Amino acid sequence: MDIDKLFKVPKLPPGAGKRKLPDNPTPDMLKKMKLDTPSAPVPEPISNDGATSSKGKSRAVTIEDVDEDMEDGTDFAPGGDADYFAEEDDEGRFYGGGLTSEQKEILNIFDSAGGEGVQDDPGELSITAIRRTLLKFERAVNKNQDQRSKYPDDPTKFIDSEADLDGALKALLPLAQAPVLSYTELVKSGTVALLVGLLSHENADIAIDVVEVVHELTDEDVGNEAEEDDEDTAEALKTLIESLLENSILELLVENLKRFNEQEESDRQGIFHILGIFENILGFNPSLSSDLVAKTNIMKWLLTRIQAKEHDDNRGYAAELLSILLQDNLANRLKFGEEDGVETLLKTLSQYRRRDPVDPDEVEFMENTFDALCSALNERKIKQLFLAAEGADLMVLMMKEKLQSRSRSIKTLDYAMSGPDGTAACEAFIEALGLKILFSVFMGKLHKKQKSGEIPASEDTSHTLSILASLFSNIGSDTPERTRLLMKFVENNYEKVDKLLDIRDSAKARLQVTDKEIEEDKQLLNDDDDIPMDAEAWYLRRLSGGLYTLQTVDYILAWVIMEDDGIRTHALQMMNRKNQTLQDIVNTLQLYHDNVDDAEPSNDDDSEQGLPRKAILEGLIGALGDAPPAQ
Repeated sequence: MDIDKLFKVPKLPPGAGKRKLPDNPTPDMLKKMKLDTPSAPVPEPISNDGATSSKGKSRAVTIEDVDEDMEDGTDFAPGGDADYFAEEDDEGRFYGGGLTSEQKEILNIFDSAGGEGVQDDPGELSITAIRRTLLKFERAVNKNQDQRSKYPDDPTKFIDSEADLDGALKALLPLAQAPVLSYTELVKSGTVALLVGLLSHENADIAIDVVEVVHELTDEDVGNEAEEDDEDTAEALKTLIESLLENSILELLVENLKRFNEQEESDRQGIFHILGIFENILGFNPSLSSDLVAKTNIMKWLLTRIQAKEHDDNRGYAAELLSILLQDNLANRLKFGEEDGVETLLKTLSQYRRRDPVDPDEVEFMENTFDALCSALNERKIKQLFLAAEGADLMVLMMKEKLQSRSRSIKTLDYAMSGPDGTAACEAFIEALGLKILFSVFMGKLHKKQKSGEIPASEDTSHTLSILASLFSNIGSDTPERTRLLMKFVENNYEKVDKLLDIRDSAKARLQVTDKEIEEDKQLLNDDDDIPMDAEAWYLRRLSGGLYTLQTVDYILAWVIMEDDGIRTHALQMMNRKNQTLQDIVNTLQLYHDNVDDAEPSNDDDSEQGLPRKAILEGLIGALGDAPPAQ
């Protein structure tokens, strides 16, 4: 076989590749060039034995012949690719899509059918397209209701309309990408009322679809990120949420929490989305948390859900939502107490006395549960329920264990023992032998390997100092409990006093850095008269920058210095070495006094209460001011 003949390329006429057209050729020039161009000879077919076949009439193929063949439908592209000569890259190379004309036509038919009523690009959503989508949804709802009412006992009669309704619901999802245009139309057209009404649909799958749509529409990230229309988007979202609330969506969603069966994956996902809707609405307007708790049974459902033995996403979400509902809301906290919430949370948290959470999701669940309890403990009634359920004893036991729950138990005790209403909790803490473990934590004697999600040591120190301050505020003078507390600062050659002074120095150093930064920021603001200077904001910044720790330490030092001469002598000697005096403590307490809020008197006379912090500060300042200087 002659290989050269097989792959021999015919020679082009001289100069055929050098002909160039002007920038704007005329039709006559193009026609003339086409007629004058010589055709290239075509090699004869080769038989199997390598000889040239002489059968058939051979002729040279011209450019015009190729066009005629293409018009006749001759498909000579590789693989019959319909796009072989239509698609090219930047360098003019053709690749095609790999599909024949028939295959491409079939795909186009499917694309047209599948994309009906839905637009991939939110930028293409127009009022007309939105209204058409809403109209199709309304017709689907009406048709399904009509067929269900006519044939209530024959599902085969309405199953097709139910499938159409499912598709119409999913077609509403893209509207979340254009809230400014679509949300107003949703409200005006009455679609919101239809949508909320479907939460009571006989088919739970339809209700799950509605939940998914509402969750998507109320998400805080709705809208096209490329558009700078945050204010318009917020206004559109407000309009939608108000319309949803007018149609009693909160009550219907809570009813569906009981209706869905979490053994089914779709129902479990539906519950997750319902909790997400609550979070979206509360994130937009936190004040609605009162309505959610007052008008529904959500509190009872949440407390029941977090008691599940096995941890999952919905259990974690329930704890997170409970924590949100109890933030800065007296009515919700009292409702929490009425539903036996304190006992429930303590029972749930008790499992972490002996073991750590198994994964980060369970760590977050534990943190949210502790946070919910801490928020509720701001109320005197909850403090009483906490003591009745032996919460202080449980927290002390958890403090003894070298587990992740230890730091959270210290924080919980801080909330339970703080304020004038924390006297009983302080006494219960000492009776549970909490002083020993508290001072071990304070001195840093309980070291353990850092684990994922562990609270930083600085936060433990902050809560420990706050507990000590509460003990000095609430434990009565000349009581055995007070004597035991004071003796802890005397033992081991006043090591606890030295630790307080070390923390004080660290807090002062941090505060100096913060004050320097504040002065620099104030100077920048002075140059811009349009920006007001807020004294309260500066003070809050100083508190987080070391002032809070300094105030708490000096508060404790003032108590121990005033009550024990040995402690007073040792503390002042140590301060003198650093050019510090008792007046430094007095100055700190005076600033503390000037900015602390007056405690509201309790209306109940059946419980023992300590003095408000402001009154105690006045007494300490007076006592230290009259004290003789150190020798």
